[in-house]
Amino acid sequence: LQAKGDPRIGGVHLLTMSATPIPRTLELTQYGELDVSRLMEKPPGRTPVATAVLPLARIGEVAARLKAAIEGGAQAYWICPLVAESEASDLAAAEERAADLRRILGLEVGLAHGQMPGAQREAVMADFADGRLPLLVATTVVEVGVDVPNASIMVIEHADRFGLAQLHQLRGRVGRGAKSSACILLYGGGGTDGGLGDTARERLETLRRSEDGFEIAEEDFRLRGGGDPLGLKQSGFPAYRFADPIRHRGLMLAAADDARLVLGRDPDLTSPRGEAVQVLEALFDWRNDRTGLD
Repeated sequence: LQAKGDPRIGGVHLLTMSATPIPRTLELTQYGELDVSRLMEKPPGRTPVATAVLPLARIGEVAARLKAAIEGGAQAYWICPLVAESEASDLAAAEERAADLRRILGLEVGLAHGQMPGAQREAVMADFADGRLPLLVATTVVEVGVDVPNASIMVIEHADRFGLAQLHQLRGRVGRGAKSSACILLYGGGGTDGGLGDTARERLETLRRSEDGFEIAEEDFRLRGGGDPLGLKQSGFPAYRFADPIRHRGLMLAAADDARLVLGRDPDLTSPRGEAVQVLEALFDWRNDRTGLD
């Protein structure tokens, strides 16, 4: 790719766009080779989404309020983590939830998941987009590429089992029209507190207070790390010797600028400062295989 670039215009130019960068992407920005731009404004016509965090014990209350909203003309998504019920998991399944909601609400309910034939799933999605279905129960197949401006309610079951970026993308399916929109994050089991852990609570609280995809991504980075930039791990914290990629982000970006300055002036590192940089690199090289420097 670099060889194909025209040096007269600075070589290859790459623009990467993300609604919510995953932690590993943010980890790569720490190395100073990416310029980051934040788009703070929403696209035209988007409205804020009020987000509530509730235990699953209140699911009956949510269903009752959902029925009233649909009878008032609203359309809604209901997201489940599984397609079908499993003995190995206590998570909600889309097929069973769709049947329950048809019975409880007395409404026609669509169902969409990745194991359906493509044509059947597309037909259901088209009925929902055209307003013929008031409620769509789905798995994360609706996470991206779905634009139904009239849909104004998003319910996500077991939201504590989803990642922050995924929750933000799912919430982004609503708030696309003029109607006031809401997202309800249902968490845990049937108890009053749902057995929510500290990390899961922090994730849901981040979604509740913010719609800023970059802020959400940075919190995701803080909570689960950026993984291995030179390997396959998507999360976890690399073995930095003394730098913290969260606390020292500003210092690391300044260091990257300084490194570019040094290499621009002394690419072979032969000046006194260049030699000092070589010594420092040898001292803190994570591979510990540098030899020959006195």
